[in-house]
Amino acid sequence: MKVVQKDSEKIIWDQMRSPSGNPLSGPASQTRILPKLMVWLILFVSVTYVVYTLKLVATTRGCSHDPFSTNHHLSIVSNHSKPLIQHQTASTIHRRGNQETHQLTEIQHIVFGIAASAKLWEQRKNYIKLWYKPEKMRGIVWLDDTVKTREGEGLPPVKISADTSRFAYTNRQGHRSAIRISRIVSETLRLSLDNVRWFVMGDDDTVFITENLVRVLRKYDHNQYYYIGSLSESHLQNIYFSYGMAYGGGGFAISYPLAKALVNMQDRCIQRYPGLYGSDDRMQACMAELGVPLTKETGFHQASSWDHRWLPFGFVPMPTNILGASVSRTVSTLCHLLI
Repeated sequence: MKVVQKDSEKIIWDQMRSPSGNPLSGPASQTRILPKLMVWLILFVSVTYVVYTLKLVATTRGCSHDPFSTNHHLSIVSNHSKPLIQHQTASTIHRRGNQETHQLTEIQHIVFGIAASAKLWEQRKNYIKLWYKPEKMRGIVWLDDTVKTREGEGLPPVKISADTSRFAYTNRQGHRSAIRISRIVSETLRLSLDNVRWFVMGDDDTVFITENLVRVLRKYDHNQYYYIGSLSESHLQNIYFSYGMAYGGGGFAISYPLAKALVNMQDRCIQRYPGLYGSDDRMQACMAELGVPLTKETGFHQASSWDHRWLPFGFVPMPTNILGASVSRTVSTLCHLLI
C-alpha cells in the first residue's frame, strides 16, 4: 500500500511540472523573478542614457558649424549687429555730448505759461515783475478777459484763453476757470514757438527763481516725457487731492514731447472728468491717462495759509533749492506770523 501511495504521489508531482520538465510558476517564483527584471530594466535604461549622452557630447564638440551652438549664435549676432550698435552708440554719445557741452538747457529753452485773471491783474502783475526778464525769457500770460497793457512794463505778452463753455463742470465747491487754466500748456504749445524744451506752468502770484529752475531742469532729458513738480506743504491738501499731483501754486514743468502728447488728447480727457475741483487735478488725470507719473522736485513750493512751518526756513532768504513759490499765499502767511 505504501508503494502504491508513493507512486501516485510521484505521478501527481510529475503532472504539476511543465512539459519542459520545469515546475509551473507559482506565486513564490513570481516574487523572486520580478526584482531581477526591475534591476535589469533599470540597468539597461541607465546604460542607454550614458551611451547616448557621451555620443551627444562628442558630436557637439566635433561640430564647428552647429547652428545651435553658442559660439555660432554669438558670431552671427556680432556680425549682423556691429554696425547698428556702433551707430547707436555714436549717436548716443554725440547727443549726450551736445547736451552736456554745447546745448545745455538754458532759460531761452523754457516757455512760461502764466495763469491770471482780469479781475486781479492790476495787483498780481507786480508779482510777475519780480522775476520775469523780458529780454532773456519767454512767457505768455493767459487771461479770461481783456485788460489794459502798457509797453515797457517788463511783462510777458498777454493773451485771452479760448472759450471753454463746451466743457462740463459739475464740482459745486470749485470754479469752472479751472478748465481754462488746465489748458494753458496746450494753448501755449499751439503758438508754435521754436526751440522749446520745457513748458513751465505757474500762477500770476508764483515767483520763479529761474537760475535754480534751469539748473534742475538740466538734470532731465527734455526729449523724454517728464511731468515735474511737487506736493503741497499741507498734509490735509495732499490727502484731499493727491500725493501724486503737481500743485500749480509752486509751478510745475512739462517736457516738450509730453506737451505734444497732451495737446492731442487733453480736451477729451477734460470731458471725462467734469467733477474734479481744480486745474491741477485735471492735469494729473491727463498725465495718468498718458502713463506719466509725477517726478518730484521739492523746490516747487505750494504754500498754504494754514501751513506756514516751512516759511522761515524755505522762503526767506531764498535758498538754492527754491524753484518757485506762491507769493500771495506766502505774504498772507507771513502777515499771519507777524500779527
